[in-house]
Amino acid sequence: MIDKDVFPEFIRSLPQIDLPLPGVTGWLMQGQDKQVVFVEFLETVEVPDHSHEDQWELPVSGEVELRREGGPAEFHAAGQPFFIPAGQVHGATVHAGYRAIIAFDAPGRYQVKK
Repeated sequence: MIDKDVFPEFIRSLPQIDLPLPGVTGWLMQGQDKQVVFVEFLETVEVPDHSHEDQWELPVSGEVELRREGGPAEFHAAGQPFFIPAGQVHGATVHAGYRAIIAFDAPGRYQVKK
């Protein structure tokens, strides 16, 4: 069973982000030149290879298998933060039950869901 109460209501009341992935919900905290998102995956999802600005991620629950350009797969679980530098191509297998707090060094990485 997946715990749906990892993030408190004040996080869940933030604007949702527009994510084109099934079974994934995210909430946005917007700064002037940074974004922080809180994400939860209720289904296992394959995130295709992509790149963007700096990303720092803190898994809160569950597991993710991260693939980075030029490196072996990395497994991260709750409490094991990781950093992806700007421009590094990466993708992931994100397992059902994964929750994370993700900071981006970009003000427009995600848009609010309409």
